[in-house]
Amino acid sequence: MTVDARDVSMTLDFCLRVGELLISTGAGAADVTATMRSLAQHLGLREAEVDVTYTSLSMSYQGDPEAIPVHTTRQVKHRTIDYDHLTAVDHLVRQVVRDEVDLQGARIALGRIISGGHRRPRWAVTLGMATMAAAFTVYVGGQVGVVVLAFISGATIDQLQHYLHRRWRLPLFYLQVAGAGVATLLAVVAAALPLELNVSTSITANITVMLAGISFMGALQDALTGFHVTASARILEALVSTAGIIAGVTGGLVFAGAVGVPIHGAMASSVTSLQSITLAAVGGAVGAAAFAYAAYAPKRTLAPIAVIAAVAVILSMVVPGDIGRTWRVTVAALFIGLIAYSVATRLKVPPLVIVVSSVVPFLPGYSIYRGLTMLAQETPATTSVGLVALFTAASVALALASGVYLGEFIAQPLSRRSWRIETRLSGPRLVGPLRKERTAPVSAAEPDS
Repeated sequence: MTVDARDVSMTLDFCLRVGELLISTGAGAADVTATMRSLAQHLGLREAEVDVTYTSLSMSYQGDPEAIPVHTTRQVKHRTIDYDHLTAVDHLVRQVVRDEVDLQGARIALGRIISGGHRRPRWAVTLGMATMAAAFTVYVGGQVGVVVLAFISGATIDQLQHYLHRRWRLPLFYLQVAGAGVATLLAVVAAALPLELNVSTSITANITVMLAGISFMGALQDALTGFHVTASARILEALVSTAGIIAGVTGGLVFAGAVGVPIHGAMASSVTSLQSITLAAVGGAVGAAAFAYAAYAPKRTLAPIAVIAAVAVILSMVVPGDIGRTWRVTVAALFIGLIAYSVATRLKVPPLVIVVSSVVPFLPGYSIYRGLTMLAQETPATTSVGLVALFTAASVALALASGVYLGEFIAQPLSRRSWRIETRLSGPRLVGPLRKERTAPVSAAEPDS
C-alpha cells in the first residue's frame, strides 16, 4: 500500500514529537523506541526505522525500494520531571492505537498537551519540595526543630534553583552546587545558634531531595535494554549532577570549619523499634507523595504511592539478618517493581510515575553526606571510611534501579504479539502501550501467549 508523502511527513513528525516528550520526562530509550514504532506501524508506516539517543531522535521511512527515503530528526531541547504531561501523552498514544482518534486529531491533542500549562501553581511545587525535605528528616529520625529547618531549606533550594534556571539558564551542575551550598549554609547558621540541633540530618534530607531529580531508573533501563549510548549519557549526567551536590556540600563544610562551627556526620540508628519503624514509614510515605505532587503527578496517585513507599520502608527495616543496607534497599525496590505495574494499571498512569516516586525515600543522601564529612577531616582513617560511604551510595543507587527493574520484569506480562512489533525491546515497559490491539482474529495454529 502506497502512503501519501504528506501523510508520511505528518506521521513521522507526530511520532517524533511524542518521543521527544517521553524521553524529556524520564522515559527509557527502549520505551520511547517501542512507542514510536507502534505508533508508526498503526498509522500505516510498517517499515519505519527509529533511532533514539539522549539528545536527539530520528525516524526514516521508505515505502518502496525504488522510492527516496524520508528521514526526519528532532532534538531534545529540555528535560524536566513532569508526570502530568507524561500521563497525558501516554493516554493519547493508547487512544491512537485503539483507533479512538485519527492522526489529525492526535496532532491537535498533542499540541494542546505541549503548549498547555500545569494545573498546579509554581508555589505548590515549592511546597511539595519543602514537605519532602521535612518528611525525609522524619524518615532519618530528626528532631522537630530540624524538621522545620529542613522545610525552610527545601523551599529555599527550590526557589533558588528555579530562579537561577529561569533568569540565567545555568546548567544543572551549577544549580546542584547552589542548592547543596545553601542547604549547608543554612545548617551552619542553625548550628551557630544555641538550639542544640543535629543539623546534619537536615543536610542529609536536602541531599535526598536534590537526588530525586536525577534519572537513575532511565539510565539503568537503557543499559539493560541495549541502548548503551543513551545509558552512558544519562549516567554521565547523573554523575555530574551528583558531583554538583558533593561540591556544594563540601564548600559548605569548609566554610563551617573556617568559622569554627563544627558539623558532624549524621549517624544512622542501628536500633530498630516499633517507634522508629513507624516514624520511618510515615516519613517515607509523606516524602514519596510530596515528590509525586511536586512532579505534577495526578492526585489520584498520591495515596497509593504513599502506601507503597511505607510498606517498602517497613520491608527494608524488618528484613531478618545482618545483610547490609544495600540488600535491604534491593528487597524494598523489588517489592516496588512487583507492585507498581498492577497499581499503575488501575490508576491509568505509566508505571514510571509509581516507580520513581516510591523509591525516592531510599536514595543515598545519608551515605553521600557521611562520606563527604569523613573526607573533609583529611585523615587516613576518616578518608577510608568516607570512600566506603561513597561507594555504598553508588551501590544503593544501583540496587534501587536494578531491583525495581527486576520486579517489573517479573510482574509485567509481555505478549508474543508485542514482541513482533517491538523487536528492539528486551525488557518490561514503564511507559507506552503494552501490547498491539488485535485487528484480526488469531488463527488456531498461532495461539496468543
